[in-house]
Amino acid sequence: MLVGVAFGVLFRSVGDMREANLAERHSVAAENQARLVDNLVLDVETYQRGFVITRQAQFLLPWKIAQGHFPTQAQELVRISTSPAQRALAQRIARDGTSYIRDYSVPVVTMAQRGDPRASSVAVTVDGKRRVDALRALFDRYTTAEGSAVTAREATTDSDARRAGIAAGVGIAASVLLIAAYTGYVTRVIVWPVRRAAHLASRLAEGDLTARMPRTGAREIGQLETAFNTMAGSLESSLEQAQEAHRRLRLLYDAGMAVGTTLDMTRTARELVGVSVPRFADFATVDLAVSVLEGEEPTPAGSTPLRRVAGEGVLDDVPLDPVGALVPSALPLPPNRRSGPTALFVPDLRASSAWQAAHPQEAERLLGYGMNSLIAAPLTEQGMLMGTVAFWRFRASKPFEKEDVADAEELALKAAGAIDNARRYTRERETALTLQRSLLPQRLPAQPAVEVAHRYLPTSTRAGVGGDWLDVIPLSGTRVALVVGDVVGHGVHASAAMGRLRTAVRTLADVDLPPDELLTHLDDLVMHLPGVGEATTGELGATCLYAVYDPVSRRCSLAGAGHPQPFVLAPDGTVTAVTGHAGPPLGVGGLPFETTELELAPGSTLALYSDGLVHSRELDLDHGLDRLRDALVSTARSAGSLDAACDAVMDALLTAPPSDDVALLLARTRALSSDQVVTWDIPVDPEYVARARTLTTERLETWDLEESSFVTELVVSELVTNAIRYGRPPIRLRLIRDTSLICEVSDGSSTAPHMRRARSFDEGGRGLLLVAQLTQRWGTRHGTAGKTIWCEQALPVPGRRW
Repeated sequence: MLVGVAFGVLFRSVGDMREANLAERHSVAAENQARLVDNLVLDVETYQRGFVITRQAQFLLPWKIAQGHFPTQAQELVRISTSPAQRALAQRIARDGTSYIRDYSVPVVTMAQRGDPRASSVAVTVDGKRRVDALRALFDRYTTAEGSAVTAREATTDSDARRAGIAAGVGIAASVLLIAAYTGYVTRVIVWPVRRAAHLASRLAEGDLTARMPRTGAREIGQLETAFNTMAGSLESSLEQAQEAHRRLRLLYDAGMAVGTTLDMTRTARELVGVSVPRFADFATVDLAVSVLEGEEPTPAGSTPLRRVAGEGVLDDVPLDPVGALVPSALPLPPNRRSGPTALFVPDLRASSAWQAAHPQEAERLLGYGMNSLIAAPLTEQGMLMGTVAFWRFRASKPFEKEDVADAEELALKAAGAIDNARRYTRERETALTLQRSLLPQRLPAQPAVEVAHRYLPTSTRAGVGGDWLDVIPLSGTRVALVVGDVVGHGVHASAAMGRLRTAVRTLADVDLPPDELLTHLDDLVMHLPGVGEATTGELGATCLYAVYDPVSRRCSLAGAGHPQPFVLAPDGTVTAVTGHAGPPLGVGGLPFETTELELAPGSTLALYSDGLVHSRELDLDHGLDRLRDALVSTARSAGSLDAACDAVMDALLTAPPSDDVALLLARTRALSSDQVVTWDIPVDPEYVARARTLTTERLETWDLEESSFVTELVVSELVTNAIRYGRPPIRLRLIRDTSLICEVSDGSSTAPHMRRARSFDEGGRGLLLVAQLTQRWGTRHGTAGKTIWCEQALPVPGRRW
């Protein structure tokens, strides 16, 4: 109680000191704030006077700053004032200061700005001095009061400190005396008996189970001595049980860590038998249903054969079925098929007539070998049987006991969960692969612009199949679009998103949009597609590279949306990386895409790829790009086919199973010769339509395509007439002869034609219908200045007579 009173006085003194110090800091802060507000008033008065006297504008800026800060700082002074009297004085300072600025300083400056001589008159100056002196007097009263408060609080703090020192000295002295007395008592009554107990406990821990404590104490110490002797007596009988429980717990722990490290069912089964032999059994086998191994749903017990997938034992010559063999189930079928199978426990195989009757041939062989005990546990998940695991002991080994059945079932339960996960992964991967194969192009279309070869390799990791894709899309005018894209993520959702994006790209490509406009439309589309435009959430995102090559002009236009830029392999073997703006990924929105223009020599090879080819956890992106460049240089030296080049690049860069999907598209450019393309400028004159037909007929005769003259003349006549009548100059007619005959008419108008059905008495509306009926396909594409209407005709088959 004495120590408590002393320390109570100490704590109260310390609290008073803290409150005094806090009040002193508040007073100092209020005094400093008052000086700051006083300085603001002086600044207003000083810079106002300087402007009035000199009329120089350089005084106005600090004057405005000072009067702008005054209200805020004055309110802060009111807030931190330490007493109601000081707060009232601070409010008066704020009110008088504001009145001085608003009613005196601002009008005086305004008069000075207008050149009014009253601004520097004696009356105005005396009024200003009176107002400032009154404010300064208020500030002096405020700071004087705060200074007196600080002095008083310092004196209070000194008094509290002296009182705290006295209380602390008394408390410490009393504490030392009490601690010394209590220490002697504890040492004699508690410490010495506990030390004796600790010494005997050490002997007990070292294996001396005869250690006992003499009965010398009373109350708690006597209870300790009795408890110690009781524990020593029972420890010997429980030691063996504890060791056995530890062994079982360690077995289950190791099984939880070792079983199911991969999503491979066979390997999981091997891990189970590996952790069980020889710690739990002499021999162990795992049999799985054939449907489970194929990734299908488990079937009811007894309705599907089992295949042995793992087996291990302490000896190699065990007479059990080998791995890979079809085996009957070792479990008895339950009477109610709706309930799952239960574990089979045969503690003594020789004494079990039921087991021998169920397995007559196997029983004789196994009993002759020395097997003496069996536990067969079901591998079940959601009540469905996936397989069985059998544990055997033989010869001198201790037979299984009833407690071992729980361990066997726990091992089977851990393995069943891992096997079911692997089965689901196998099924999902096969589903994703099937979906992906159905969405990817089965074969690339034939077209005259480029020679192509491609490779696609899905990832082999547990993440599942990704969403990479590639495509080759024939366009009008013998042009071709090359596409490589990547949907971030794996599994069925990524494959489905990839299919939607590929369909969208093909749909937009049919409109003949430039690459940057196509990606802009695709970006807007992705933002509205569920499950694709979610890159900001970290789940899914998409990148794409879209390139268009024209074999007539030998120019390639490409734009990217967050996708790696391609490489160009020139005919002389040099490899250059395309430099251009990569653009944001699809789904970000609001950012532009840029088109990069390339002029490619005939025989150049464009290498488009996904980032899985050049980037992984083990491969830095820059290093991967350098390796891809070196691989392309090596393929150029070998001068093989594009298919061989694809294989060489994949072999060079993928030295291990890829951690992400890999897509590679090689396109070797072709160029149309000058005698395959002809272009004419068409004057805006209806009489020149006949001339256009004549030029077309002459060119078809040069190309030995007289059989196509009639149809081509009609098509040219309709398209040129429409361009002259509805379009704007310049008007051009172009014929291209390659795998088909292409007719193109361009004009400067951006209005797209639409095919309609003409009524009986309509004079127009039949031209495009006629073109559509006479040609294989037709369409419109827009350029930077105007549009082009094109149509394709099949070349006549040599020797065919119509």
